[in-house]
Amino acid sequence: MDAVSRRAVLRSASVTLGAAALGGLWASAAPPAFAVGGGDGGNPHRDVAADARMVWKRLPKNWQEGPFLANGFLGAQVYAGKTPETLKVMLSHTQVQDQRIQWEAGIGLSRLPIGYLTLTLAGAITAVDWTLDLYNAELGGTITTTRGSVAFSAVVHNDLGVLLFSLTPSAGEKNAAWAFQPLESATTRTVRKPPEYVANPAPEVADGHCAQPMLAGGGYTTAWRERAIGTKRLLAATVAYSFPGTTHTADALESVEKALAARPDALLARHRRWWNDYHRRSFVSVPDKQVQRFYWIQLYKIAAATRADGPVVSEWGPWFPEVGNSWTAVWWNLNVQVTYPIVNSSNHPELDAVTETFRRDHANLETSVPPAYRDGDTYALSHPGDWRLRPGGTRSVGVPGTTSKTDQTGNLLWGLHNVWLAYRHHLDRRVLRDVLYPTLAKALNFYRHFLVTGPDGFLHLPLTRSPEYADAPDCTYDLSLIRWAARTLVDTARILRLDEPRVPIWREIGAKLVPYHEDPANGVLIGDGVPLAASHRHFSHLLWLYPLREKVWDRPADRDLMTRTFDHWAADQSAWHGYSYAAASSMKSAMDSPEEALRYLKFFLDRNVVADTELTANTVYREGSNFAIESPITAAQSVVDMLMQGSGGVLKVFPSVSRTWRDASIAGLRAEGAFLVDASRRDGRTEFVRVHSEAGEPLVLQHGVPGDVDVREEHGRRLPWRPAGPGRIAIGLRRGGTAVVTPRGARPDFAPRDVPALGPAPAWGLPG
Repeated sequence: MDAVSRRAVLRSASVTLGAAALGGLWASAAPPAFAVGGGDGGNPHRDVAADARMVWKRLPKNWQEGPFLANGFLGAQVYAGKTPETLKVMLSHTQVQDQRIQWEAGIGLSRLPIGYLTLTLAGAITAVDWTLDLYNAELGGTITTTRGSVAFSAVVHNDLGVLLFSLTPSAGEKNAAWAFQPLESATTRTVRKPPEYVANPAPEVADGHCAQPMLAGGGYTTAWRERAIGTKRLLAATVAYSFPGTTHTADALESVEKALAARPDALLARHRRWWNDYHRRSFVSVPDKQVQRFYWIQLYKIAAATRADGPVVSEWGPWFPEVGNSWTAVWWNLNVQVTYPIVNSSNHPELDAVTETFRRDHANLETSVPPAYRDGDTYALSHPGDWRLRPGGTRSVGVPGTTSKTDQTGNLLWGLHNVWLAYRHHLDRRVLRDVLYPTLAKALNFYRHFLVTGPDGFLHLPLTRSPEYADAPDCTYDLSLIRWAARTLVDTARILRLDEPRVPIWREIGAKLVPYHEDPANGVLIGDGVPLAASHRHFSHLLWLYPLREKVWDRPADRDLMTRTFDHWAADQSAWHGYSYAAASSMKSAMDSPEEALRYLKFFLDRNVVADTELTANTVYREGSNFAIESPITAAQSVVDMLMQGSGGVLKVFPSVSRTWRDASIAGLRAEGAFLVDASRRDGRTEFVRVHSEAGEPLVLQHGVPGDVDVREEHGRRLPWRPAGPGRIAIGLRRGGTAVVTPRGARPDFAPRDVPALGPAPAWGLPG
């Protein structure tokens, strides 16, 4: 495509300038996502990602406003510097942490600040015009100053883990200069910080790199180099970490030299190829474009933040919040657990760091067990921890029934529920056999030390703590996880055909565990004799409803308890945070209340959440001065729960879609049972559902197609089916088979489409 025809289809002049910042080199790579209708036969995935692009017409002031780039390891954020002439590019890296294991993880194994690049311009910045292209994971645009302008384009290269930042300055800005400012190599956490704590040694600054050694050994180095290409310039910068070795400086320098030696257009093509393939794996379009754009931004964010071969997300993700952040490690008491379900339903196993973390580092879980209970067959998970599952220091979970009890006893079971979800969405028995089964058995063993048969014949649990709320015997949070674990272990032994002597014990736990304590008015209590008496952001006493789905709306006998408990929790939302609203939305979707599900989601997206929390302009989430990555990503799963649900042996399509959403289109969403689902809703009616089975699991489908239906395989031949309840059919679908359900005689277009908008919606970012 020549320059004139490309400009004819680009939606933004800033993108044209950004994509062309290296002239014909970068411009010869695949065209940017904004070339909608560019003559390639249509690409709906690209088009919806283009529509979700983030826009900055004002200079962002800080991390809560600025664009962000990452590849699961190296992260970069762009915003105003300290003076009107400077631009700041904050760098961070998910692997860079301290190694002083004598202190708890938030201090001794803390994520460490690195530093930032500054671009110093000749004139003061007067205007910006930036676009973050999600489809290509590329930031581009212009910076206007009192002395001229700079066109730029930036990526954190997916494969190399190097920031590539190209500049095309005007004559007045030809001397724009890069520099690096290191930050103190010390934890930013102040909670329980020991008085003897000291920062790591001062940085060692040299020409083009800055090494930051650690007292425990090893360290990390930031390296940067610039290459001129005619009147254009390309900066390459990266961060390398090593422990206990000291190869970080050599590694960083090698990475930037390798990047600058390569052809920029080839580098960009490789980077774009990964991201384009990523975005094509699934598809969601809904008529509320605020929701649709938010959803696609979260898909971009989760892929930027985590990869299966990298660290599980900490609260920062790959990005560093400058001021007062106290969440310096990995939080396992809710935060990780609610972040990762979206990687299953959006069909992105390449992002599942949770399963790989437990596969790789499960042996470290013994260090979270109180010393008296370390018997070689018991695991627990304290928080915070580092990305290797180490709690640091002498920190462990507390002992139920004693003054040392903590709110951490359920962390491991809940984390392993994420592994179970990964298994259920793919039915890969290796995950079941090698990861979930051995670790879950040891996790349940911790609770077996404390379960006691009472006079009523039930198994009871002594005093534990419901996270962030109150102490209680028979704590609902723990009981729900114990019940899930015991039943899952029995099921797993059956699936794997194991001769397991502990199965009778697990069956007994599942059968005899005390029922949840409840009262007639308010449903399930926090625990025995402990009601929910104040607003509670954590939904710990509701895990049985969601995400464990022990009680389900399809069983009429469960509905009253679900309704009473949810309504009591939702009656006082004064302490709710972002993830509370996301959870409430998903719960309402599970309870067949689509309008309420949408209301809770929109309340969050409309930036109404209070209690010193904020969904920021760039969809990064703030709690106080802390970066909290989980809430927005959790809300993306709430969108999926409106469009598709696959638990309990029934695959439901458009189960909780608002009556205001008369159109919707999904493709490639992954459901439990290893099903891939495409479907379309047009003018208030489902026009087709297509289900591909990867494993041959029994399929009961709530399809939503009105009237008589045709059920055919992918080549048009009829498939046998039978009724399985109101609006449901059972289809005998073999491994690798596909079923297509349509109204009788209809031949719809099966291609995914960007459905019509309900009305205007501003772009995310700072569009005006």
